[in-house]
Amino acid sequence: MRSDRLRFVEDPLTAVGFPGTGKRTSTSRSERGNLPDKVVAGEEYRDASVTYRLATRLTGPPENGRDRQGGGEGEGGGEGGDDTNARTSPSGPDQS
Repeated sequence: MRSDRLRFVEDPLTAVGFPGTGKRTSTSRSERGNLPDKVVAGEEYRDASVTYRLATRLTGPPENGRDRQGGGEGEGGGEGGDDTNARTSPSGPDQS
């Protein structure tokens, strides 16, 4: 995120969570430009930026009906045909 001017009306509340099922290892990191570790409500910050990186990897056995590649019985990778089987690569989500 990049902003010429940024002001918070209230002190922001932030949290990082990894909801869902399956054993995994995860890490996240943010880099701030022209922002303090704790911003102050009402103060204006100029030329501010935040870069956020997140990486997660499933480490446990596949769930019932799913293989390690994210597929399962039939098309769509399992029951319901939802997107919960989306694969990611080091460069981001699989766009195929």
